[in-house]
Amino acid sequence: MNKFFLLIVVLFCLSIAQRASAQLKGFSIGPYGELAFPTGDFQKDFKTGVGVGAQADIRLIKSWAATGSIGYMYFRGKDVMDPTTGNEYKVPDLKAVPIRVGVKYRPIPLLYLKLESGTAALSGKNYSGSAFILSPGVGLKILGFDFQAKYEAWMKDGTKGFWGLKAGWNF
Repeated sequence: MNKFFLLIVVLFCLSIAQRASAQLKGFSIGPYGELAFPTGDFQKDFKTGVGVGAQADIRLIKSWAATGSIGYMYFRGKDVMDPTTGNEYKVPDLKAVPIRVGVKYRPIPLLYLKLESGTAALSGKNYSGSAFILSPGVGLKILGFDFQAKYEAWMKDGTKGFWGLKAGWNF
């Protein structure tokens, strides 16, 4: 709950910062929502994840931009069967606060390629600590709308990977 409150405070602060820096050309900030479709072993234990957060872009040179985001992700655990005992049990839910930074490259005006990395603070009944994030993706930015498809890997005690669809609005 504390992390959710922290996220609300961060989003509020980012909203105020956006208004204060509205005069900066080449800077955008805004909220996003995302769906995450687990793959591999991660898919065996977790259902589709959901997330919300805030993202920002700063134009660097020509077709390059720096990007960053902070968010909250939630994956509901599945009911799985223990192969040795035959007993069914529920995998605990996974919650995370991912913080990502990276670069975007625009080969053409509406299309961009991005590569982000960062850290995800994991929490939940059986989860703690931080995971390293690596996330390549491709996106479309039309007017203020930002649509993105990506693959994201969280690396800690193995890899938890998922395909993601992200939609946001940039001011």
